[in-house]
Amino acid sequence: MLESQRTIAKEVSLSGVGLHTGSECRMTFKPAPANTGIKFKRVDLGGEPEIPALAEFVVDVSRGTTLGIEDVKVHTVEHVLAAIAGLQIDNIVIEIDGIEPPVGDGSAMPYVEKLLEAGFVQQEEPKDYLVIDKTVMYHDEEKQIDIVALPLDGFRITAMVDYQNPALGSQHTGLFDLEKEFVKEFAPCRTFCFLSEVEQLADQGLIKGGNLDNAVVIVDHNLEEKQLDDLSNKLGLNTKISIGPSGFLNDKTLRFKNEPVRHKVLDMLGDLALIGAPIKAQILAARPGHQANVEFAKKIRKLYRQKKLVKKYQHVSKEGIVFDSIAIQKILPHRYPFLLVDKIIHLEMDKKVVGVKSVTINEPFFQGHFPGHPVMPGVLIIEAMAQTGGILMLNSFIDPSTKLVYFMGINNAKFRKPVHPGDQLILEAELVSKKSKVVLIRAKALVDNTLVAEADLMAAIVDREDGQAKNG
Repeated sequence: MLESQRTIAKEVSLSGVGLHTGSECRMTFKPAPANTGIKFKRVDLGGEPEIPALAEFVVDVSRGTTLGIEDVKVHTVEHVLAAIAGLQIDNIVIEIDGIEPPVGDGSAMPYVEKLLEAGFVQQEEPKDYLVIDKTVMYHDEEKQIDIVALPLDGFRITAMVDYQNPALGSQHTGLFDLEKEFVKEFAPCRTFCFLSEVEQLADQGLIKGGNLDNAVVIVDHNLEEKQLDDLSNKLGLNTKISIGPSGFLNDKTLRFKNEPVRHKVLDMLGDLALIGAPIKAQILAARPGHQANVEFAKKIRKLYRQKKLVKKYQHVSKEGIVFDSIAIQKILPHRYPFLLVDKIIHLEMDKKVVGVKSVTINEPFFQGHFPGHPVMPGVLIIEAMAQTGGILMLNSFIDPSTKLVYFMGINNAKFRKPVHPGDQLILEAELVSKKSKVVLIRAKALVDNTLVAEADLMAAIVDREDGQAKNG
């Protein structure tokens, strides 16, 4: 695997019609500086808005992967992304003067050929690999889809499909070396669909750019000659459609015996590019599709963002600790005597955080609460839970140092048992909801696995200005 980031040496363009829209489009690949990532730029719109190719910008997966920000969209990006990921390009800008890339022959090969024509430039920055160090799983019980990422010092994908169709059958394949296998063995594999799907899509006014040269159509039921002619007219085809003995419309010849499942691997490569970083892992997939691929990519991307965040603030790796007290002070504005969380021992981004506060007799509040009978004030237990929850909320933003948490409400607060010097508070906070910049967190504090306090906390996340007062 390459160790340095990569972009293309010169810009290259290609034109054609989009698969679903049928609209003419020109697409230009342009070199980009290190750490740019992959971005689509709609040059046909005012301001030439950009959409990063990241999982959080996926807005539709019904007939391919669509990226969007508000009203700006780019449809069916998976084959373009597969070409970029397969050629291990890290930084590139894709200028497009329409809503959908040219479909070409339904594979990634037209894009691959253009990118190979452009050539590559190795950049000085190292590749930012996400190393999968524990198993990550996605399961869809209803559709019987499973995707798993396993630790591996390299990158592999193995996939299996079974549509219970005689022409397709059960198929499996594996990609084990991007540099040796991608261009010849996977990039040429075309998209495929069933005849019944083509009929439905044609009735919906989609696949306006579809034809028998950019897709392999699998016959899953018979049609009369007049029905075939009607379908040909709906699709605007100049050629006659026929059902032959091969099981494929117009007896289409496959480029590989298992071309359909190889195309599934191609789609996965494109959708996994939405993680935003190359990964080192073995991917096992059973019956993958765009929706499952994107959900899996979101899961991995969340892990990537979390690892980036931890690495940014926790400079010394410590077993069992996500953030130590030094890292916490880089994230939270609180200081002595009001910093009430010592370390973070568990973090699931945008979901749950667990912190620890060791309560000692040296706490300044014990001097007055109460002399001769030290008890930690309940309001400070809530503050400790709130600070732990604040870390969870601030982790939702790229740069937590620019944000502050203002708590707006405390509901359902209950104090079950007193907390004394020598106790260790385990502080748990779970994200219940996040709407715009208002967040609801459910928090609890435990000592020796016994609940001592709990509360629902509502807060607003605001921009921090220089000199702004610090608020818990």
